[in-house]
Amino acid sequence: MNHEPQDDPAQEPGTPSHFISEAIREDLKAGKNDGRVITRFPPEPNGYLHIGHAKSICLNFGLAEEFHGRCHLRFDDTNPAKEEVEYIDSIKEDVRWLGFDWGEHLYYASDYFERLCDYAVALIRAGKAYVCSLTAVQMREYRGTLTEPGKDSPYRDRSIEENLDLFGRMKAGEFEDGAHVLRAKIDMSSGNLNMRDPAMFRILKTQHHRTGNAWCIYPMYDFAHGVSDSIEGITHSICTLEFEDHRPLYDWFLDALQVSCHPRQIEFARLNLTYTVMSKRKLLKLVEEGRVSGWDDPRMPTISGLRRRGYTPSSIRNFCERIGVAKRNSTVDVALLEHSIREELNRSAPRFMAVLQPLKVVLLNYPGDQEEELDAVNNPEDPGMGTRKVPFSKVLYIEKEDFMEDPPKQFFRLAPGREVRLRYAYYITCVKAVKDERTGEVTELHCTYDPLTRGGDAPDGRKVKATLHWVSAGHAVSSEIRLYDHLFTKPNPGDEKECPDFSACINPGSLVVLKDCRIEPGISAAPKDGRFQFERQGYFYADPVDSCSERPVFNRIVSLKDTYAKVRKKG
Repeated sequence: MNHEPQDDPAQEPGTPSHFISEAIREDLKAGKNDGRVITRFPPEPNGYLHIGHAKSICLNFGLAEEFHGRCHLRFDDTNPAKEEVEYIDSIKEDVRWLGFDWGEHLYYASDYFERLCDYAVALIRAGKAYVCSLTAVQMREYRGTLTEPGKDSPYRDRSIEENLDLFGRMKAGEFEDGAHVLRAKIDMSSGNLNMRDPAMFRILKTQHHRTGNAWCIYPMYDFAHGVSDSIEGITHSICTLEFEDHRPLYDWFLDALQVSCHPRQIEFARLNLTYTVMSKRKLLKLVEEGRVSGWDDPRMPTISGLRRRGYTPSSIRNFCERIGVAKRNSTVDVALLEHSIREELNRSAPRFMAVLQPLKVVLLNYPGDQEEELDAVNNPEDPGMGTRKVPFSKVLYIEKEDFMEDPPKQFFRLAPGREVRLRYAYYITCVKAVKDERTGEVTELHCTYDPLTRGGDAPDGRKVKATLHWVSAGHAVSSEIRLYDHLFTKPNPGDEKECPDFSACINPGSLVVLKDCRIEPGISAAPKDGRFQFERQGYFYADPVDSCSERPVFNRIVSLKDTYAKVRKKG
């Protein structure tokens, strides 16, 4: 008998395994669901998706791909008071941008409003649901606490006929908002608060973005979610851990309705990032208060914000794969997300020289009418990317921070009487610093160059301790550059103990705008949606909203410094 391990036909070679994929594999081996795997990504259209949703998207669509199934995109549009078509459009765009396709399987909970009502009537007829007329305040009082059981509503024992009549009148619009609620009849003494006669339908006379004014009652999430899963034939309902206590209710509804399809709910840990908030409510507050420029502000953890900043779909997918799928909540250092894009761009991004805070340099002994082109490497990590031509002339720009008039010992860059190398060009020596008579600020440097040092070391063997980037003043492209940092000063701004008022923890230096930057001219011919390394400065992306050919605007995606290695050592 052959005891060698056999390949699992349900698992593709090289696919990462975790407890959810193992659970699905066990279901397939047991013959459940006729060998089908159908997952879903069910966002509420009440805001833009963020990086935490990206993890769920990658997981649900990834599982469908791994097991040759399919993943539905379904909008849980059961609360029209907070939903907008703008959010729906943005969610579709984000899912597609991440590289996933739902095909023909786009659904809305509103597709099922009539069926959900029919299911509610079935529960009323079975004596498992009733119309409650307590106010919202009274319902909270009757609900009890974690240590005290709840009390039965005085309307709990209404007759089936009365409940059917009231529910029909609720649906017909006879009552005002809050007058009645349809509740499941379960157990007001349950240790799980979600099982204490939860609401199923409430009156809400608000226009719906898809159904208009056709409905004045709307289903609650816990009821609509599981039943919608069942209607669509979902086999595995993958949720974050906050829904673990809702799973008994999910199962109760489906068991009480005796549906033919009962999906298996499995929970995983949600994604939390340092220096970031993931609450839609808090993100909406940032937008509404003008703390950021919008949902797509590059400082936001939204997928649209990350896209506008310059992150790539592959870097986010790789990040989600790296953090894995766990059963316990934890916080991931944002350095790992930065490492994912930095690692990708280090291999793929072409290099350019850009001076963010220009200081003019005049080469006194360089002919005024002379210009030349020097060879520069496009990407040292990929020789196949070749070289480019960089113009050189008498007047250049270097970074202001690369010159000090009275430097300390550990400063090796340009200073009076000191020689440095210009990258790909020549050795230069500073002979004079020209100052503004009024302010005393250095405005211009007069230097000499050594024509024998073009593109390399000095023939006499002398060495310099610093190499500076630069651009030719007459050829450089003027641009605006935006430097982004963490939006919050505290590692856990969502923690009320660490940051009682999260908006008070906003980093005042999270955005620095530099208006008079100069970039070598080759940037004009670069792809508009390309990502570049500006040497010594970081990785950059042309802002898709504000950038134009007349005046490009570049967002710094991430700096060159990688702190992830330090994070791993600490771990």
